[in-house]
Amino acid sequence: MVLLVCACTTESPSRPVSAPVQLQVPTLINDSRGEVSATVRAVVDGRTIELDGGERVRISQLAQPADCWAPGARAFAEKWLLAKAVRVSAMTPGEVNLRLEDGTDYALLAVREGILRAQDAAGSLVEAELAAARDDRGLWGAPCNGMDATPSSTATTTTSTAPSQQQPDPSQQAVTTTTPPPPIVTTQPPPPPCAVSYRADNQWQGGFQAQITIRNTGRTPINGWSLSWTFADGQTVRDMWNASASQRGSAVTATAADHNRAIQPGAEASLGFLGSSRGRNTSPDSFTLNGAACTTS
Repeated sequence: MVLLVCACTTESPSRPVSAPVQLQVPTLINDSRGEVSATVRAVVDGRTIELDGGERVRISQLAQPADCWAPGARAFAEKWLLAKAVRVSAMTPGEVNLRLEDGTDYALLAVREGILRAQDAAGSLVEAELAAARDDRGLWGAPCNGMDATPSSTATTTTSTAPSQQQPDPSQQAVTTTTPPPPIVTTQPPPPPCAVSYRADNQWQGGFQAQITIRNTGRTPINGWSLSWTFADGQTVRDMWNASASQRGSAVTATAADHNRAIQPGAEASLGFLGSSRGRNTSPDSFTLNGAACTTS
């Protein structure tokens, strides 16, 4: 008997072939914020930089560096930005929002450290600027003291030497007649066309509330007005009502609202505001209305 042995081969079931893994190509765009990664190639000043692509841009929400603090603002920007990776967004012609690699908002950092003032400040930038002013950080301390330029402390003195005069010969002296000068007529300036009263209604640690009243003491109506004054102790205006405020250093200008821009002779207009202070809170002692000095009470 012949025994035949057949070798049978069984095919193993086929395994599904895995699809190739798609590697995500790195991108410069952060989809969640629309930010672009870049490197700062050069620092022009405290708020102007040049990116690695050659674009020169200005960091938004930061005011022009104060003259007396410009070198400090540039040194601060070089420390935090030069040759560093950053993220920029909301790019408009020449202006960007900028965040450091760890997510820190550079504008907020610079304002909080007193390196630059905020431009059109709102929200967290307002609080950051008030904190820097309260602690005398950066330009809020010496030598700027919150001003845009360092006061000049050097006066120029000119010394002139009178030429020597020879003594006249008595024999050659002539008799002269002296005519008295005409009397000096003094013209009294016209009285100021306005009177201003300033009153701090409430004060608390680091802040205060004030009320200002403008009275038309002239003979003609005032149609549109801007009231200006200067704080002596570095106070800043936070919120104003019945007028809009602008401030540069310690100088403040309040511009009339639509409903109180006209002041008839003998009538009054009032405005108020909340402000921040650093210790002393001396009331202003002089005001100008549309460039003319007012009496104060």
